[in-house]
Amino acid sequence: MSDAQTLPGPLAGLRILELADHTGQFCGKLLGDLGADVVKIEPPGGERSRHLGPFLDDIPHPERSLSFWYYNTSKRGVTLNLEAADGRGLFARLAATADVILETLRPGFLASLGLDYKALSNQNPRLILCSLTPFGQTGPWRDYLSSDLLHMAAGGEMASCGYDEADAPDAPPIAPGGGNAWHMGCHFAYMAIIAALVYRTISGRGQYIDASIHDACALTTEAAVANYLYRGEVLRRQTGRHHAAAPTPRTQFRAKDGKYVCALVAGRLNPRYIKELADLLDVNGMAGDLRDPKYRDPAVIAANTSHIIDDLVAGFIASLPAEQVYHAAQERGFTWGAVRPPEALLDDPHLHDRGFWKAVEHPELGRSFTYPGEAAIYSGSPWRISRRAPLIGEHNIEIFLEELGLSRGELAVLAENRVV
Repeated sequence: MSDAQTLPGPLAGLRILELADHTGQFCGKLLGDLGADVVKIEPPGGERSRHLGPFLDDIPHPERSLSFWYYNTSKRGVTLNLEAADGRGLFARLAATADVILETLRPGFLASLGLDYKALSNQNPRLILCSLTPFGQTGPWRDYLSSDLLHMAAGGEMASCGYDEADAPDAPPIAPGGGNAWHMGCHFAYMAIIAALVYRTISGRGQYIDASIHDACALTTEAAVANYLYRGEVLRRQTGRHHAAAPTPRTQFRAKDGKYVCALVAGRLNPRYIKELADLLDVNGMAGDLRDPKYRDPAVIAANTSHIIDDLVAGFIASLPAEQVYHAAQERGFTWGAVRPPEALLDDPHLHDRGFWKAVEHPELGRSFTYPGEAAIYSGSPWRISRRAPLIGEHNIEIFLEELGLSRGELAVLAENRVV
């Protein structure tokens, strides 16, 4: 372990209270893995995201959800019923010394309990409260129900995902999977919280953040909105590539081993590139007519784009395994890459060289499991997974007794009354 890895993370010393379900728990993970003390507050019996599969060994159980495990690393966990008066009192005591509260409850719910930002900030003016909800705290859609799929539709992403007319006429839009909307909302909420913390170091004051998953999705359409507003263009789906106002040449080609290679060729075609492309294709004796002097004329190149891409490039890629094509192209400075399934990344030598995959211990199971690692390596304030996701109520004694000063008898009464 390097000296840097033993240092505290960049958010060390900050206390975060998380009242988040599956829509916001990734934001808490981002904060926790950077060193913040994130206390996940769940209702007695556990948060509903514990019932999302897949499960360890395919055994459904609230303590075996692999999804919950990943999104809740580096957090401590307590149970607390906010609808009980004693539960609200305990939460207010926790909030009095917290730096940030992250919540994904329905708009107005905390206010109905007397736990809105105004009430909490009266006792803690430095408090930052971030509400991350589907459509925000205001507006005609405020109380609408939603899902990841609906956000992909309403946010604009789905219109850009799917097949173009040449490959599948009249094909419907296709939503990307994997909770993309939740990730977008969590990333923007995380950035907002960091910005509020920076502001607090200057002003000494906390603030309230109204973060909307729908707004985050609308911000993540990769220029579709901007193109329509400023150029009047509707960007259309293109199979396996970026959306565009007009049809674009394909970028994905099947290799000899049946796998795909993503080869970015269109938009780069000029006389110099054609010469370099000919050198690459000649590795397998498949340069075709690319050495013909006619390709010194950009107009000839433009007229032969389909021939270059759909015949010569496609034929070359089809003659070799995907990994061999990818590396041969990269060695010559081409922006080509193999299309890999996620599980193949576990054997990626580049990720292994950077120490990306992390072994996280689960003491109660006597095992450790492999988790994805950091997006950036910090030289002075490292990212790390400090602990696996908490068990239900795992830190009730540690937080309620040792930190808030309750007695064991008081905690037993609260447990009996389903407050914790």
